[in-house]
Amino acid sequence: MMRTILAVGLVALVAMGAQAQEPHARGQAVFENWCAPCHAPGARHPGTQALEVLYKGAKPAALEQRTDLTPELTRAFVRTGVSVMPPFRKTEISDPDLDALAAYLAPRTP
Repeated sequence: MMRTILAVGLVALVAMGAQAQEPHARGQAVFENWCAPCHAPGARHPGTQALEVLYKGAKPAALEQRTDLTPELTRAFVRTGVSVMPPFRKTEISDPDLDALAAYLAPRTP
């Protein structure tokens, strides 16, 4: 009986951990699919290059390295676009996927 209780408790803890990881993994997957082609680190990414010119070293140009991207800011840029970045429709990036992306890029507390 005690083994069964411990096993059920262990399964519940593992499941809770997997659920906590899921939004981060989902946000990272959305980033890799939709954002990384332009905004990953490196000179071959036009969005990163443009932000390097704009920020002149005052902020990181690669989005995953930023610490000032609030979820609201990410949502606004994705839905409305900015400069040459097009807006993304809900049929491209769904609201739940955008929420996951916004959480993924949001500042993390240590």
